[in-house]
Parts: sequence; structure tokens; C-alpha cells
Amino acid sequence: MKAKNIIIVVLAILALTACNSNENNIKNANENMKKETPKEVAGRKNFGDKHALMTTPQPCVMIATWDKDHNPDVMMAAWAGQLDYNQVVISLSKHKTTENLELTGAFTISFADERTVAESDYFGLVSANQVPDKVARTGFTVTPSPNVDAPIINEYPLTLECKVVSFEDGMLIGEVVNQSADESILTDGKIDLAKLKPIVFDAAGMCYRAIGDVVGQAWGSGKKFQ
Repeated sequence: MKAKNIIIVVLAILALTACNSNENNIKNANENMKKETPKEVAGRKNFGDKHALMTTPQPCVMIATWDKDHNPDVMMAAWAGQLDYNQVVISLSKHKTTENLELTGAFTISFADERTVAESDYFGLVSANQVPDKVARTGFTVTPSPNVDAPIINEYPLTLECKVVSFEDGMLIGEVVNQSADESILTDGKIDLAKLKPIVFDAAGMCYRAIGDVVGQAWGSGKKFQ
């Protein structure tokens, strides 16, 4: 029995040593990859992997939540997108908003537009930790969502009401339970971006840009190659 126990201990030590060795090899390989300088692409200006442009333009997503005292908070998030038919994904570092999300498990999403550039930018500049009444300071008003525990910002004509599906490692996934739009941005009962006039964040120019004209039809323009 003692001999068997010794063998088991030796095998465990060897397995642990091999595991640590593999982890070190992976770590060293990753570090070596990071140190490599990207090769130049002929005929193009190369920026490497640190340039801010990446997948710009980004939608200017406005996230609204309640705090513990039921005060509304709004922040702008540029790193956001649609994950599934009725799900959104947003990359968030620690903010007042993330504290609120953990408290309520819900939020609303609206989109900054040409009419609300200054207010929307202000919401991205100022934290509710320092300015708890920042929504009121812009003159914006709120209505409690009837579907989730979060405020609807009345001055944004399009709102997605969302509940938190998960929030791990700074990645927020939300399920859209309802969308509501003001009649002013509808054409034939459908949301009309020409009337909504949303803006996008241009990370290369550090500015906001308006969405342009229609230049083609989805699932239509490419049919000429069929």
C-alpha cells in the first residue's frame, strides 16, 4: 500500500509539473506574439493593432438605469452592437451604470441623434457619481418603463427596453423585451432612420457623424451577380 501511495504522489507531481510547463509555454508564446511587429501591407498605410479606428463607426448608444434612490442615470456607450435577433451586447468598464445594473437587472437603450448631440455627449462626459442629477441638468425628462425596472428618456424617440441576461468580465448581454418609437420617426408604421437622424462615433476623428443617404438595398443590390 505504501508503494502504491508513493507512485500516486509521484504521478500527481509529474502531472502538475507538466500542467505548469504547458501554462508557461502558452504564456511565453502569447508574450512573444505580442512583441512581434506587424508586417507592412504593400500599398497601404499601416497602423498596427493599437489604432482607435478598429470597427468604427460605432452607434452612440445611450444606456439609462435607476440608481438605489430611483434617480435616473444615462451614459453613452460606443462599444455596442446586436448579438442576436432580440439581444444586445455592450462592453462596459466600471461605472455608476454598472452598479445600477447589478441593483436592478434592467436598462433601456436609446440612440443619440442630431438633435441631442450636446446632451448625449454630456452624458458621456460626466459621471452620476459626481453629478447625481445630470439628467435633470440637461432638461431631459423620464418615464418609468412599464416592462423593465429602468427609465425611458422621453427626448430620445426610439427606446429598447432590456433586461440583463448576463454581465461578466465587462461584457453586458441584454434581452430586448420591447421597442417603442415616437410617431415622429415613423413612415408607414416603420422606424425611419432619415427621421430619427442617429449619429455615430468616429474614433479616428474623435467626432460624431450623421448617417448618410440610402446607397443600396439590403438583400437586393447584390442580386445582379446572381
